[in-house]
Order: sequence, then C-alpha cells, then structure tokens
Amino acid sequence: MLKAQIIQAIESYETIIIHRHIRPDPDALGSQSGLKSILKATYPHKNVYVVGEDDPQLTFLTKMDELHDRFYHQALVLVCDTANRPRIDDQRYDQGDQLIKIDHHPEVDSYGDIQWVDPNASSVSEMIFELYHYASKTHGWKMTSEAARLLFAGVVGDTGRFMFSSTTEKTFRYASELVSYPFDRQELYNNLYSEPEKIMRLKGFILNDFTMSEAGFSVVQLSQDQLREYGVTSNEISSLVPMISSTSGIVAWVFFIEEENSIRARFRSKGPQIHKIAEKYGGGGHPMASGATVASWEEAEAIANDMEQLCREWNRN
Repeated sequence: MLKAQIIQAIESYETIIIHRHIRPDPDALGSQSGLKSILKATYPHKNVYVVGEDDPQLTFLTKMDELHDRFYHQALVLVCDTANRPRIDDQRYDQGDQLIKIDHHPEVDSYGDIQWVDPNASSVSEMIFELYHYASKTHGWKMTSEAARLLFAGVVGDTGRFMFSSTTEKTFRYASELVSYPFDRQELYNNLYSEPEKIMRLKGFILNDFTMSEAGFSVVQLSQDQLREYGVTSNEISSLVPMISSTSGIVAWVFFIEEENSIRARFRSKGPQIHKIAEKYGGGGHPMASGATVASWEEAEAIANDMEQLCREWNRN
C-alpha cells in the first residue's frame, strides 16, 4: 500500500526535504508546509525542511527554508503537487537518497522511487490529510493547528472555495475535520482573497476587453506594456484567471500573459478537457485547469485556434 510505503520511508530517515512546483499556489504551499508541520509534531527529533522560491503574495501562508547542498546527503526528498520534473522548484530534488512523488494531476512524467498519484483528489492538501488520517491510526501521527490551517488553505484554493467539480464528499468531510482545529479562518480568507487597488483596476480592464466566440471560447491577452501600466507582475495574474467564469455562454477560456521572453497561457474550462492541449504546448495540468508557456504570440494564436476547435467539438457532442 502506497501510504504505508511513504510512512515507512519517512520513519527511516532523519532528514526530510519537501519540494513543490514553481510559481506556487495555496495547494502547493499548503501540502508542502502542512506535511512539514505534521512531521515535526510527530517526529520532533527529525530534520524537516521545505524548499523553493518564496512568493511575496503567499508568505502569509508559509516561508521556505534556506538549505545547503550538504543537507541532501542521505536525505528523503518528497515532491508535492508537481506532475513533471521541469516544474519542480529547486532542481536539487534528485540529490537525496530516496524520492517520493505525491500528486493529483494526470500522469505526464513518471518519477520517484515511490509515486502516489491520485487524479481524483481535489488537491494534494487533501491527499496529505488522507495520509495523516491513515498514519494517525497506525503510527500516531499528530495534527497541528498550523498544519490544519495550511491544508485547509490548499483545499480551498484548489477547489475554488468548494465550487469546482473536483470537490467530493470526502473533500467536505476532510475540510470539516480541518476546521475543528483552532485557526483564524476569517483571517485566512482575508489574506487569500483580498486584492490591492491595482488588481481591481486591472479587473475592470479585463472585463471590458475579453473576447468570446460563438463556440463559447474566450481569450484575455495581457502584454508587458499593459502589466506595466497597471503595475502588476505576471505572477499576480493567477488570481484573476477565474474571474470571467461566471459569464453566460463561456465554455472554456485562456489568459495569455506576456513575460520578458515568453508568454504564459493559463487554461480553464467548464466542460471540455483542456489538459491535452496544454500538454501539446509543453505544459500540463488538470482536465479543467491547465497551463503552458510558449515563445511567441504566433504560438499563442495556435493555442487559441486549438481551444476554439475543442469548444466547437464539445458543443456538437
């Protein structure tokens, strides 16, 4: 059983280093640091670290550890919420003694000595709670208020506040157990969803500028000039991608965000499975939420054409 194998590996190592994907979201950080908090409470003698680049917007959730290369010697490394190796933040993940992958994206890159991949899970934070739930009965694992806060944030973030179809009865059951621990949910929500004035003004521009085809495909394009005009970085756009989802008639949409030498494409859907298109352009993700990075606006146009065709086919069916 995979959970038993993961627990056995964790108990076998004195140093445990936990990674996640680049450009982290609440689920990546919540699962990563939530697991750290559980392990530190359960095994106080072990050295447990989280690594990766801090996101200034999400440091209210957690901050990363700074680690010298020598810490990887004879260490157990776990990677949370990352489908493929190029997207792992901090490429030292392969310098440990053993590697474990814990993920809920469709399988695109098989890596790790142990792989626990569950595309039916709403989030990796849900999977970490499931691991804790199992280990609390078999190995005395301990939950903390901090871990509960982090895992709840991850579940909330990846389920769109429990609105996405990935939300199951299990998701609600686990969430109800997490909120039984004392942490300030109102403060957490305020931090997750409060937005500065510049973001609100950019929202107004997007709502006035987005396009929608007869097939229900919508496009938002943001150039570097526009980002500079509003004083917004490309990383700050991630929270805006769902904002047009409530528009009547939209089936799927993509945000194209110009960076210095590339264009990030963020795909979303209310029906058609879009992850295969993301994979076609070197990205990946979930059937309803994916991403990719391309080199030019010509490639972005090719993505838009593929998405338009996908929406037409979905409408015919």
